[in-house]
Amino acid sequence: MRQESVIDGIGHTPAVRLRVDAPEGVEVFAKLEMQNLFAMKDRVARQVILDARRTGALAEGAPIVESSSGTMALGVALVGTYLGHPVHIVTDPRIDPITLAKLRTLGCEVHVVAAMTGQGWQSARLERLAELMAGLPGAFWPQQYSNPQNPAAYRGLAGELVADLGSVDVVVGAVGSGGSLCGTSRALLERLPEVSVVGVDCVGSVLFGQPDRPTRKQSGLGNSLIPENIDYRLFDEVHWLSDDEAFDATRRLAREQKIFGGNTSGSVYRILTHLAARAEPGTRLVGIMPDRGDRYVDTVYADAAAEEAGAVAAAPEEVEYGATVSSWSFARIPRRDRRLLLFIESNTTGTGMIALRTAVRLALEPVLFTKDAARYPDLADTGCRVVVCDTDDEAALTAAIAGVSAGRRVAGVTTTSEFYLEHTARAAAALGTPGNPPEAMTRCRNKALTRTALREAGVTQPRFAVVTEADAVAAAVAEVGLPCVVKPVGESGSQSVLWCEDARTAVGHATELLAVTHNVRGQRTPGAVLVEQYLEGPEFSAELFGVDGEARCVGVTQRTVSPLPHFVETGHLFPADIEDALAERIADTARQALKAVGFERGPAHVELRLTAAGPAVIEINGRLAGGMIPELIRPATGIDLLEQQIRAAAGLPLNLSAEHDRRAGLRFLTAPRPGRLTAVTGVGEAERVPGVERVLVSGTPGREVRPPRSAYDRLGHVIAVGSTPQEVGRALAEAAGLIEVGVEGE
Repeated sequence: MRQESVIDGIGHTPAVRLRVDAPEGVEVFAKLEMQNLFAMKDRVARQVILDARRTGALAEGAPIVESSSGTMALGVALVGTYLGHPVHIVTDPRIDPITLAKLRTLGCEVHVVAAMTGQGWQSARLERLAELMAGLPGAFWPQQYSNPQNPAAYRGLAGELVADLGSVDVVVGAVGSGGSLCGTSRALLERLPEVSVVGVDCVGSVLFGQPDRPTRKQSGLGNSLIPENIDYRLFDEVHWLSDDEAFDATRRLAREQKIFGGNTSGSVYRILTHLAARAEPGTRLVGIMPDRGDRYVDTVYADAAAEEAGAVAAAPEEVEYGATVSSWSFARIPRRDRRLLLFIESNTTGTGMIALRTAVRLALEPVLFTKDAARYPDLADTGCRVVVCDTDDEAALTAAIAGVSAGRRVAGVTTTSEFYLEHTARAAAALGTPGNPPEAMTRCRNKALTRTALREAGVTQPRFAVVTEADAVAAAVAEVGLPCVVKPVGESGSQSVLWCEDARTAVGHATELLAVTHNVRGQRTPGAVLVEQYLEGPEFSAELFGVDGEARCVGVTQRTVSPLPHFVETGHLFPADIEDALAERIADTARQALKAVGFERGPAHVELRLTAAGPAVIEINGRLAGGMIPELIRPATGIDLLEQQIRAAAGLPLNLSAEHDRRAGLRFLTAPRPGRLTAVTGVGEAERVPGVERVLVSGTPGREVRPPRSAYDRLGHVIAVGSTPQEVGRALAEAAGLIEVGVEGE
């Protein structure tokens, strides 16, 4: 057919039949996306750039910046430069010389990052991309990992398959950004609802529940980050290949089918032929072959690569989804009738919604039980089923759970809201799914019961008294001594915790707390207040995870807090800059505390003060740490604690082994004085400070602000990553010095 321009020639690739060893009547086709001008991502580049020009996101002649080490870079170079845009490509040292030569010849400026950062090469490239965007006014970033135009670009591919073949029973594709296979299969399933979708990934990629191994050699598939464009609800099965297995399959593709493809095409070929050999007569299978092999001549196709290759599995091992693999393996992910993971409410921050999406990624079907779905503004984007019921009415909640779970397999019950830990434990016990004893969660939630359990177990803690009547406060203060701390027994986030220098302040604050009958979730308060001894010393927290009754310490966090009389966290360092022996003393005290309350399973966050006599327990939280601490643990160790919480609740294999040893720190943004927030400036400059991984502003102009009295007064944060505490501290100090929180009034 006649084409009007070069970019009109994108697509229309052939589907060729392969000669494979398969039962009579089984047909196997390869969709040769490598026959695009450069490769499959030409489709994405055309779709994204033309859409951006149409909507005005990309002005005529404005620069385009993208992060890629392969075919997306080539596609952006093709379409962008053809339409008259300067194109900047951010890549890493793994880029092959042929691709690099093509990019430069097409007229691109190529930026090669020097070293990996917190989350491998991907995060290093994204940091450099952010710097370029800040220095190029009007620049457009295609954002292939999150732009919905990426999967939308493949509706045309699906249409070509149907036009050429009529019907398809199995589609096999590599998964990197998630666009090609998800976009193609979503469009196919609209026409052919029985199509089976098989994803191909590499060992050491995080996309399908594996630990990250940034040293993996394959390109074009796999990832160190989770792209937003992957729709995990579309898959029926996933296969993982090691580097050697993928490279061997790529050479076999050329030798057996005369198709000189890249390692993504080879990986697809290996899985395609395996499935074909076991298919029923009449089955039609299609594999999407993304790119040519010319940029792999010095790696995959080199004689040395073949000679040095390790063992290659003749067939895959079937594993439970979530198990760690090291060679060719596969897991079934039933698209229909997946196991349910029940969430009883959630926190209202991003973590809660991320947890729902994580459940989908782990091949579970999340169901959220809530009083008020409107409380969660991003809920619709998670793909989660929502059941509205009175979550504080045990009978109503039990009935709602019974209605949802009838005839379905329930993997477990969990929550990301501290206010619903007891509800979750009772529901899990009733269903017989993994969880903590309900009485343990009651002891964690009620700080008075926590104190009593610790006292009975002989765990070091402050002197305390529990008060239920205002006229008993003075006696409690006299018993505990001054200065003291007065706090509610059932709140969260340092809410209403006050240091009291004199008895009058303590009595006044306790009286106010006793007058509160319901918390922020509308639950009835316990009607009690704690009066505690104030302990001098630096603050730490131990981040632990219960596994089969054993509390494993992931690490110790060093914490800074606001000036007295409040106790709001203002910054963290993970792991703490202390001797190993002291860290172990802190961890051991925290383990004793968890044992005292009966905690057995999942994440726990124990807050302590280091006194002259040693560590003393201030508080036990039977849940994941707040204050963004999990966001420090991930870049510091590679452990995603939120994912591990979901795994623990569903009875899936855990991965609590550190992948690397780095330091990560955080500093919260707060108002210098009371008033109305006008603006937070200097964010762009702070983001460009070496070592800074993220700057997030949550405060919106016009909001009433004040110096922090609780966690709800924080206005954002800065996260930095480095090799030493000093390196992290310098980055945080420099970034914080560039940010100004503007406040007017009062």
